[in-house]
Amino acid sequence: MHPDQLRVAVGPGAVHVDRYGHGGTPVVLLHGFGTSSFLWRHVAPRLARLGHTAFAIDMFGYGESDRPWDSDFGVAAQAEYLDQALISLRVGRPVVVGVGLGGAVALRLAATRPERLSRLVLVNTPAFDLLPGREVRMVQAATARFALRISRGVMGVAPLLTPVLRDGVADPAAMPDRLVARYLAPYVGRDGVRHLLVLAGSVRGREVEELLLGAIATPTLVVWGSRDRWLESSLADRLTGALGDARLVRLPGVGRLVPEEAPAELANLIHEFAAQGQVTQDRSGVGAYRPDGMSNDPADPVAGDVAPLHGDATADTAGNKPSNELD
Repeated sequence: MHPDQLRVAVGPGAVHVDRYGHGGTPVVLLHGFGTSSFLWRHVAPRLARLGHTAFAIDMFGYGESDRPWDSDFGVAAQAEYLDQALISLRVGRPVVVGVGLGGAVALRLAATRPERLSRLVLVNTPAFDLLPGREVRMVQAATARFALRISRGVMGVAPLLTPVLRDGVADPAAMPDRLVARYLAPYVGRDGVRHLLVLAGSVRGREVEELLLGAIATPTLVVWGSRDRWLESSLADRLTGALGDARLVRLPGVGRLVPEEAPAELANLIHEFAAQGQVTQDRSGVGAYRPDGMSNDPADPVAGDVAPLHGDATADTAGNKPSNELD
């Protein structure tokens, strides 16, 4: 399935959006640091075939979105850009899904514009005083360590970003060289390296730390790849407990980049939660996905205001082993 590719104005520039599907509940997908909307290439088509409209967005400054040098790329600014993009796309109260830094942006939107979204899905999201995460701080530290080489244009982005990508998955086969190269592509050249460092330097922890998480009433599903090398596993429980209405699902044997390693399972979780909140609590208090659709406390399905487009709404329950194809 090939997406509709859109450019959406957000004030200082425009963001790139891949739109999949037609009708149903709108689902907005946000990538994390060092990746792009390409992260969602296996999840978004599945959501479309399950009857949703999926919007995979390159956050401002990332991927194919604009990157003016004098703009703010921090979490608070990204939440404002996202709000503007949703208005331009005529998307009303979507389910917003974010991985890593994208989850922090989604969390900020839920705290400052709660009327703009219906549900929230946070995938391995740093919060509290843990933003910037260790992977972002590692890139931030390179600004001083490699300042001379960067200024002379003799250093490429690979030494900075490749470790972030490799350690984002539990199975090395899920991040082959050609996939690493695809994620590095937006940062080719001297300006690309500098821009990556600008993005890393824009991540300010206070913009999440200042949020009153307990006041966020948006129903939230916390999805946690249990083999995240950058965040402690205990953060999942802490974040779930701090939010006003949240449940937790752990995915064993999966790293930070859940859309790369378990796209079908993640798509199914999003689909069920978007439609009726089909996640229950087991005895340990950790949410368990119910593929049979059973729930003791189902919520009403979410309706969205989405402009008409063309798409396929046929169900797809394919397995979790993507081919990592780059087209």
